[in-house]
Order: sequence, then C-alpha cells, then structure tokens
Amino acid sequence: MNALLFPLVQALLMLLLAPLFSGVSRVARARLHNRRGPGVLQEYRDLFKLASRQSVAPTASGWVFRLMPFVTVGVMLTVATALPVVSLASPLPQTGDLITLLYLFAVARFFFAIAGLDTGSPFTALGASREALLGVLVEPMLLLGLWVTAQLAGSTHISQLAATVYHWPLDHSLPLLLALCACALATYIEMGKLPFDLAEAEQELQEGPLSEYSGAGFAVVKWGISLKQLVVLQLFLGVFFPWGAMTAFSAVGLPLALAVALVKLLVAVLLIALVENGMARLRACAAPRVTWAGFGFAFLAFVALLAA
Repeated sequence: MNALLFPLVQALLMLLLAPLFSGVSRVARARLHNRRGPGVLQEYRDLFKLASRQSVAPTASGWVFRLMPFVTVGVMLTVATALPVVSLASPLPQTGDLITLLYLFAVARFFFAIAGLDTGSPFTALGASREALLGVLVEPMLLLGLWVTAQLAGSTHISQLAATVYHWPLDHSLPLLLALCACALATYIEMGKLPFDLAEAEQELQEGPLSEYSGAGFAVVKWGISLKQLVVLQLFLGVFFPWGAMTAFSAVGLPLALAVALVKLLVAVLLIALVENGMARLRACAAPRVTWAGFGFAFLAFVALLAA
C-alpha cells in the first residue's frame, strides 16, 4: 500500500501547489514590470470563482471538448506520480520510463489540440494548429536531449538518468551540458512562456483552444495547465539538477529533501520569470527559427556523444 500511497500523495501535493507557483510567477513578473500585481494566492481565488460558475459549451462541440480538461489533469497527475522529487528513485517505477512519460505528454497535447478543432470555431482551430506546430517543433528537441542522457545512463528509466547526472560523468561533460541546454529550452517552451505565449494577450498565439471554455470546465483546464507547467519543470530539475535529493529513501531525510525540492522549484520559477520579462512578443511564423536553435543543441549533444 505504501508503494502506491507515496506517489499518489506526491501527485496530489503537486496539484495543490501548482496554482501557488503560477501565482509566484505572476507576482515576480509584475514586480519586474514595476507593477503591484495580484497576490500569490490570486490563482486559487480565480479557480474557486470559475468553479462556482456554469460551463457553457459551443453548440458544435462534442465529447472531446468536454473531456479535454479532465484528460489534461489526469495525464499530468499520472506523470507526477513517476517524477523523482525528494529522491533519485521514481516513486512509481512502472510509469517512470522515459518513453512512457513522453507518450503521456503527447496524449495531453493531442487532446488539447483536438479540443480546439471540436468547437467548430475558426479561431480555436487556428490556436489548435499552432499548438500542434509547437509540439512538432519542441518534442524532437526534448526527445533527442533526453535520449543522449539515456545513452550515458545506459537506461531509459528516469531514475537512472537522475542517478547518472547526480554522479556527473566528467568524461562526458560536453554532451551532457549540451543536452541540458536543449532540454532547458524545451522545458521553457512547454511551459508556455514568452515569447511562445503572450502574458497580456495569451489567446492570440498559443491558447486559442481555451477561448470557448467557461465556468467550471475552464477552472479545470487552467488548473491542468498550471500542473503541466510544474510537472514539466520538475521533470527537468529532477533529471538535470538532482542534487539535494535523497540517494535512498529515508523518513528522517524526507523533510530536508522536500524543502530542497521546493526551493529548487521556487528558484527556477523566479529565473524563468526573469528571462520571460526580457523577451519580446514573437509571431507564430517566427517560432520555428527559435526552436531550431534548441534542436541544434540537442544535435550537437548527439554528435559529441558519438565523438566521445
């Protein structure tokens, strides 16, 4: 029972903390703009307000439109159960394989894009096509970067990747650093930050599929997006910055490891807000030129691995 209880508690804890970290990001961005901005708990207030309102769906929408928010939350909770947070080992090894996790992310993106097409609105269909385009651009970058790390680890299991980086093979530092850079850019894009999303007009570029959601359904999908941002960030930190996590699970070291994990997430969120504040808006047609730079890092990591 404990083998199932711990990953479930971890996933629910990440679900509860996801709006808090989104609030921290909003506050940090506001301060960098010399604005007061909302409080860190504003995301929770928005979710509770939306949850109390009625959901209205377009006449042309079907079951995919209504199911997408719950699929997003469910998939991200499943991924969260497998991430190394307080220890190098995955809490749920059965789903901790790298290929499984990437397929789960692809399922969430597929439903997100299809939900935009299911409304019958040309605006949401345009947003869905742009979401699919970003997926095509970012997933090869993330896959190649993590595959290089998996080659160094000799396994595709996320625990082995984290353990390899934790002990840092000095003779393979170059491919590992290049893979880290590629995955860092892929993580930034997956989190939907500027210039790949617009803070003041986010519906224009990436989140067009959300424009038809309202009420409780919109609350669920907003919570799912916040959870996705936290899960993607923890995946990157758990693999490439595992220091501070326990090498072997211990109830004594659990509070300290949990505190270190929260501090790493907080620092990463603040750094991302700082980078985002220095970014200009980006037209959708310019996105491929930026993402190809990240794929270049991943390809160089692969070349460096072959040359090592």
